[in-house]
Amino acid sequence: MGGESGRVRKINRLYRSDVRRARRRLRGQIRVTPVFHTEIQGPRGPVPVTLKLEYLQHGGTFKVRGSLNALLDARPGTDSVVLASGGNAGIAAALASSLRGLSCTVVVPESAPHTKVAAMWSHGAEVLWHGTTYAEAHRFASDLARERGAMQLHAYDQPAIVSGAGVVGLEIEEQVRGRPPVLVAVGGGGLVAGIAVALGPRGRVIGVEPQGAPTLHAALAAGEPVHVDVSSVASDALGASRIGSIAMEVAQRYGVRSLLVTDDAIVMAREYLWREFRIVVEAAGAAALAAVQSGVYVPAPGERPVIVLCGANTDVATL
Repeated sequence: MGGESGRVRKINRLYRSDVRRARRRLRGQIRVTPVFHTEIQGPRGPVPVTLKLEYLQHGGTFKVRGSLNALLDARPGTDSVVLASGGNAGIAAALASSLRGLSCTVVVPESAPHTKVAAMWSHGAEVLWHGTTYAEAHRFASDLARERGAMQLHAYDQPAIVSGAGVVGLEIEEQVRGRPPVLVAVGGGGLVAGIAVALGPRGRVIGVEPQGAPTLHAALAAGEPVHVDVSSVASDALGASRIGSIAMEVAQRYGVRSLLVTDDAIVMAREYLWREFRIVVEAAGAAALAAVQSGVYVPAPGERPVIVLCGANTDVATL
């Protein structure tokens, strides 16, 4: 779940070399997730696609890449971590902290799903509830980190977090021939920015957002990050109310597009993945697929887009 700190700060510009450095740091620590070449049903018939099975990552989320990268790059003597999260970032930080022998406190808003809070507990995190929005939880987490002298992680707008997530892009580059477009779900923008940085100016990265959480779409239209109201079936993971500063800079630099999909299309895509492939993902994990399946994105003739299935932290009873 995303949000903003409300502070004006210098934007750290990231490059492919930062992502390559993150990959060296993470080697042997994270899974190189596989790709699956297949066809999915589109509005006009079968569409060839490549699914990047990132939901198979440790913790069921790509976010463990960024969290672990940040902790591996932490200053000596760091012994505790604090962050705000409504879900996957908290799970990832809890898992990464346990691997590094650090204590982890996650501040969650009252709307945080029990399934995701339980996963944080399972990795040994302390979970504190504060406020009804990510922004309120983030402010509390910032104060708490200062009080405790702890390292603070951001769910998506931190250089090490974004460059760690970008390793997904380097893997895609090695696993897939040519330079097909890569469709990525967008919340706060850490994953879409990381992949865009990894692939560089020759890459084609397309963000996919729920109509009820159009952070990147609204920012691109305004020319700067702006606040949006969030109401979506995927808001527990794609619930940022403002795109991250790093993601905004990367999107403008590399011409990242934004497509909007309906909640109905996301739900249908999630159900389709289970029905046809026995793949279980959360709503956010199905958002990029929804763009192709609903016809919002129509591949060019001979094109096989890569679709990132980014997370699987969900209650399977809802399928």
